[in-house]
Amino acid sequence: MQTTSANKLELLQIAESVAREKLIDPELVIEAMEESLAKAAKSRYGAEYDIRAKIDTTSGELKMERYRKIVDLVENHFIEITLEDATKIRTDSVIGEDIVDNLPPLDFGRIAAQSAKQVITQKVREAERARQYEEFKDRVGEIINGQVRRVEYGNVIVDLGRGEAILKRDQLINREPLRINDRVRAIIKEVREETRGPQIFLSRTAPEFLSELFKMEVPEIYDGIIEIRTVARDPGSRAKIGVISHDTSIDPVGACVGMRGSRVQAVVNELQGEKIDIIPWNEDAPTFLVNALQPAEVSKVVLDEDAQRIEVVVPDEQLSLAIGRRGQNVRLASQLTGFDIDIMTEADESEKRQLEFSERTKLFVERLNIDEMVAQLLVSEGFSTLEEVAYVSSEEIASIDGFDDTTAEELQARARESLEETNAKSLARAKELGADDTLINIEGLSPPMIEVLAEDGIKTLKDFATCADWELSGGYSTVDGKRVKDEGLLESFDISLMEARTLIMDSRLKLGLISQEDYDEQMGSQEPPEEMTEES
Repeated sequence: MQTTSANKLELLQIAESVAREKLIDPELVIEAMEESLAKAAKSRYGAEYDIRAKIDTTSGELKMERYRKIVDLVENHFIEITLEDATKIRTDSVIGEDIVDNLPPLDFGRIAAQSAKQVITQKVREAERARQYEEFKDRVGEIINGQVRRVEYGNVIVDLGRGEAILKRDQLINREPLRINDRVRAIIKEVREETRGPQIFLSRTAPEFLSELFKMEVPEIYDGIIEIRTVARDPGSRAKIGVISHDTSIDPVGACVGMRGSRVQAVVNELQGEKIDIIPWNEDAPTFLVNALQPAEVSKVVLDEDAQRIEVVVPDEQLSLAIGRRGQNVRLASQLTGFDIDIMTEADESEKRQLEFSERTKLFVERLNIDEMVAQLLVSEGFSTLEEVAYVSSEEIASIDGFDDTTAEELQARARESLEETNAKSLARAKELGADDTLINIEGLSPPMIEVLAEDGIKTLKDFATCADWELSGGYSTVDGKRVKDEGLLESFDISLMEARTLIMDSRLKLGLISQEDYDEQMGSQEPPEEMTEES
């Protein structure tokens, strides 16, 4: 017997109403109703039965049906039936099919109705969560407006209209007074699907939030004419952005500032008064850094690309301005450029250069047995090591004021003699430490290098072949997001990472640890990475 509701369209009307309110597919609500009605029927007939409810989406008619599988041997009579018994009900029954019995109308009691309501609620909630995740998962990086629903332990719960999002305490601008019902604007930082439903995380401190705000205020950025290349923020206090124009007729800084500062002021107001420095981007790192340290003036910049460091010299009276309050200015400039920055005054730089000059002068006086004035002339001309003196062309030394060919030849002879003496001592010390001929005969290693290796326990060709290139040349690792210096055994000899790699690969090939094919493949690859990770 078939059952229908007093008002056949009532179930459909309820489904459409819930779907409209929750912004989900009406079919999902119908499916939830069918599952809940089946559960209510099982509470009346018995949970062991396979009872299913079906709502006709056109007429609104409700069917309650019992299903039993046709089998050879019945193990569970609640959900199975023999072929013999099935043919009494339906003559064309076949093993593996289902026998369906229509159930009479049911008057659902209070408990059954409550149970059905819970199932519908749960299903609708799951559908809502799925809809929310699908809607927001591709909107990461987009600015969104919402209303503060509540504040929990410093975290702000924001009503987005079609769901809720979390604005964590550390993603709020300092001292930001958000209260219930306040309107708030933030960027969608992350959308995660969790067991309790999709979690939408917002941020007002992310650098991307600043970029998107400028995109909203500056049409040229939205159109791609001006590009924000890099952003550094101290949320609520100060920010720096590097901008570049792809149209030479448009000034990127002026466009971002706007008429009488209207554009940048709109962003500043949104960020609770955060001061913003707009800096013209430049591919040349030192030039960009000089711009980034504004308003401080820079006298000199020395770039070390391998170490990702920049040494900046400023006038004495500009030091505090360059560093900024609590180091803010130099910290933001460092974040903006990606370089570690060392700031020193002109007096400090002069003292450093004088110390270097003095040390090199002393080296030449002691090792070349010359007077101080001659040594100072060599240093002034850019000579810093004995190797440079010994192996440059004699004409280069003879061209120094006060020097001639005879002086040049004598200086070079003394430099070579000193180096030979040093090499002999280093070789003797290396052998004393146990270095054997297989290490000593490696082409490209000088006796002082061999001595350093032997002191570290590297005494044979095999020992050397097991080294990593960066262990010899040194480098930088990234640990907890910070660049950390790795001292190399041969770093003081100015050996590059590629030179170290070549020496090690040659040793491995000689020992047969790798094939010629492996050697060619690895040595034919691109330059090794400038930086090793912690795992390296």
